[in-house]
Amino acid sequence: MSVLTVTHLSQRFIDKQLYQDASFQVNKEDHLGIIGQNGVGKSTLIKILTGAQEPDEGTIIWQKHVRVGYLDQYANLLPGQTILDFLKTAFAPLYAKEAKMNQIYADYATTLDDELLAKAGELQEALEAADFYDLETTIETVATGLGLDAIGLDHPVDALSGGQRSKIILAKLLLEKPDMLLLDEPTNYLDVGHIQWLTEWLKDFDGAFIVISHDFDFLQDVTNAVLDIEFAQITKYTGSLKQALRQKEKDHETYLKAYHKQQAQIQKTEAFIRKFKAGSRSTAARSREKQLAHVERLTPPGTRAKAHLEFPYQPVQRQILVSVNDLVVGYEQPLLAPINFSVAQDEVIALEGFNGIGKSTLLKTILGRLPAISGGVQVAENVVFGYFEQELRWQTPKQSPLQFLLGEYPALSQRPLRQVLARTGLTREEADKPLQLLSGGEQSKVKLADLMLQPANILVMDEPTNHLDDDTKNALRAALIAYPGAVLLVSHETGFYDDSWVDTRINIENLRQA
Repeated sequence: MSVLTVTHLSQRFIDKQLYQDASFQVNKEDHLGIIGQNGVGKSTLIKILTGAQEPDEGTIIWQKHVRVGYLDQYANLLPGQTILDFLKTAFAPLYAKEAKMNQIYADYATTLDDELLAKAGELQEALEAADFYDLETTIETVATGLGLDAIGLDHPVDALSGGQRSKIILAKLLLEKPDMLLLDEPTNYLDVGHIQWLTEWLKDFDGAFIVISHDFDFLQDVTNAVLDIEFAQITKYTGSLKQALRQKEKDHETYLKAYHKQQAQIQKTEAFIRKFKAGSRSTAARSREKQLAHVERLTPPGTRAKAHLEFPYQPVQRQILVSVNDLVVGYEQPLLAPINFSVAQDEVIALEGFNGIGKSTLLKTILGRLPAISGGVQVAENVVFGYFEQELRWQTPKQSPLQFLLGEYPALSQRPLRQVLARTGLTREEADKPLQLLSGGEQSKVKLADLMLQPANILVMDEPTNHLDDDTKNALRAALIAYPGAVLLVSHETGFYDDSWVDTRINIENLRQA
């Protein structure tokens, strides 16, 4: 039985046809993953399904009374509200029922009306049936699974980082247990252990879900079907991600053959029309012209170039570039115990530990963007940092990528800037779109292009794989391996780095402030 039916869906985005007459169903047992290159319309599809965006054409039909939970719908965080208070709102109807019951008991104490006592008893039974009195334990289980216990459930929500906010919104959504989940990159702010917890939770989830993720290991573990977006079509494959990719490759070959065969026939027909349109066979030529006008043309195969990344290196003579000495980082309170380490000239260091513990704060303190609580950072002379910040924030989001780079590098002309944008895999059209209209992956490519214009001797990379498609991640890994300078890396994706090219791993989870 289907919980969602999508028929004849078409959507065009400025110069790009995202979907053309696409149809699919989601059944109640489907655990669906959405895959496709950056910019094909994965997040747009989720917005259309939730009603946040109207499609150009097509119908979206949900099963009656189905409760749909969307990761981005619950971002109403009230100042002064604690994490626990926010998570309790997942059970607002039950808490309202408890308040009503308590009021009835209070009224009964005054009136001794047996009808009131009966109503209170009914509410009590309903609360017990819903396991209301175990809610605190349920909340703590999910909070611990996603690492919120490390932040503290009494922590005010308005003092959370962007990643922490995403985690509590996800936690609330999981606690609500809707019939259908729509998740857009749920692992972006989770570390390895919490991704594993979410994986097990989703595998045990009784309802259907649709999840977008560029983490193929995660998708392989949690999905039993795949929606692939390519060539302006949405294709549903049943089975694991690996099975879907094998079938996709076969379908891709079949599609290319059909496309080239159709193109050859179109060119042959157009040649006939040009040759005989004004001659003795003009009637036949006009007839073929009419036939050609009614041909449903196949969408041209994607021609997106793969990324070829290379980060410029500025030589430096010092052997030790950065020394971290008894450094304590945080905001009002320390996040970590004092930390000590150094960064050598060509050393690759991976900083590990669950999200929210302070890895990004540590990087920003080393870079001098945040003050240290105590201790210090010594940076050798002529050291130049290149910094990839994980948040997608732009001072002028209506600027295009090209305009952004022109502002950052006024001495350069358009041509070299367009070339570096193209080397990240962005098209000319994407280079001219407003940044705010680009997908998360496309915006990340703009940030990579920016780094490719900055000679540096230490690259500080804070979750650079968030939002990137698999091809671009592979290109980024190759570029970091080839980089002759030092690298400070934070990444929750275990498949992105390993000991073959990482020299040192520092798990700052072991340095958490008691």
